[in-house]
Amino acid sequence: MSARIDEVSSILRQQLESYEIKVDVDHVGTVIEVADGVAQVYGLRGAMAGELLQFSTGVYGMAFNLEKDTVGVVILGPFADIKSGDEIRSTGRIVEVPVGDAMLGRVVNSLGQPIDGEGPIETDATRPIEIKAPGVMYREQVNSPLQTGWKALDSMTPIGRGQRELIIGDRQTGKTSLVLDTIINQRDSGVVCVYVAIGQKASTIASVVDTLKRHGAFEHTVVVSATASQPAPQLYIAPYSGCAIGEYFMYEQNRDVLVVYDDLTKHSWAYREMSLLMRRPPGREAYPGDIFYIHSRLLERSAKLNRELMGGGSLTALPIVETHGGDISAYIPTNLISITDGQIFLEADLFYAGIRPAVDVGRSVSRVGSAAQVPAMKRVAGRLRLDLSQYRELEAFAQFGSDLDKATQARLTRGERITEVLKQREREAMTIEDQVLSIYLGVTGQLDAVPVEEIEACVAGFVEHMHTDHGEIVERIAETGALEDDQANALDDIFEDYAKKRNGKDRDRKIS
Repeated sequence: MSARIDEVSSILRQQLESYEIKVDVDHVGTVIEVADGVAQVYGLRGAMAGELLQFSTGVYGMAFNLEKDTVGVVILGPFADIKSGDEIRSTGRIVEVPVGDAMLGRVVNSLGQPIDGEGPIETDATRPIEIKAPGVMYREQVNSPLQTGWKALDSMTPIGRGQRELIIGDRQTGKTSLVLDTIINQRDSGVVCVYVAIGQKASTIASVVDTLKRHGAFEHTVVVSATASQPAPQLYIAPYSGCAIGEYFMYEQNRDVLVVYDDLTKHSWAYREMSLLMRRPPGREAYPGDIFYIHSRLLERSAKLNRELMGGGSLTALPIVETHGGDISAYIPTNLISITDGQIFLEADLFYAGIRPAVDVGRSVSRVGSAAQVPAMKRVAGRLRLDLSQYRELEAFAQFGSDLDKATQARLTRGERITEVLKQREREAMTIEDQVLSIYLGVTGQLDAVPVEEIEACVAGFVEHMHTDHGEIVERIAETGALEDDQANALDDIFEDYAKKRNGKDRDRKIS
């Protein structure tokens, strides 16, 4: 009997020694009031700034204002069913989004949840939507081109991998078309693209997705959608979510990434709405004082990483901002111009005059410059900006005078033809070698004798002729990225013969 008692006591002793007290602590608060997509919550003393919170209805929110007794929460979803007295819990996590290869070819909302009807996204990896930007020691100089396929951009305002280039202009001047063609042009380059639609109509976003699918560019793209019908908080976090999705490929896979923010004007409006609802002090144009900071901490995350320390990936940002009446001195445009590494200004007058893309040469600049160009493009585009600027100035002056000296007439002739060479339709991206061939004809004066209305056909015919009969020169430019003197001399001779044959065909056509 005593042996059995000893056995039982031994078992109890072992169980007591191995017993662990497990306490699950939930930080729970109570909704005091809710209206217009924001809520005041009492009881979440340990909440972190930007923490993900969950209401009893299952909808998520983000801690936005941390006050003495209450927490101001912006609601990231439908808020009609949330009412005063409801319970809200901390999750212990900063707002995060799912990331990974499974995101490619999908349309997601601001929280990374699929909204394309294609089923769940199979990934376990997540990233917080906001992280500290890499420091100077972890970056490299931006020196690799990100080809847009647009002659006017790749020649005069080149974009480098890791750069932040602002696309700025009035409504309906081709800003979205420009970035969509840039995404399409990355099909075979290995660049991952993230398109963030902020405050647009659902039909517009559906059109963007359809365009990317039709041109074979959707497989390497993630579309983050925050439509105009959604609450302001979802519009606010959308660009940060898109950036986090892109950063996964940059940091974890050492890949080059392009992120488009379309557009940050509506993002600013959403942040202003949230801040005013939270009773933050309004400043200039009713924007809160930290409106500059919300964009700087987003765009500073773009970088070309140091290859030895960080693997060498890059994240290129193309933020879009809308102007009114071409006023780039407005509050938000000037903020973004000061944050970015240059801007591409699309002018409404040029757009309506049929010059597409409607790039204003005088106010468009890339601070990376020729460092992000192949040697062949550097050679042919060296004087392009100056020649075009002089032409635009002389063109305005020539309207008031009839007697022009020969030098002025020659500049007008050259500028008129260069303008025609740089014109380009949507969805007609050009390879860098074809761009070099086209621009070379314009800047060297080969087209000066060609009538303006025939420039497009002449250049297209010459490029086709080069591919058909002189493919070795085209291939050499494509492989080396350079245009040597012997190749330039050969181009002069080839175009001379081509022009003679073309003129002969035109003469025969007129006779017949």
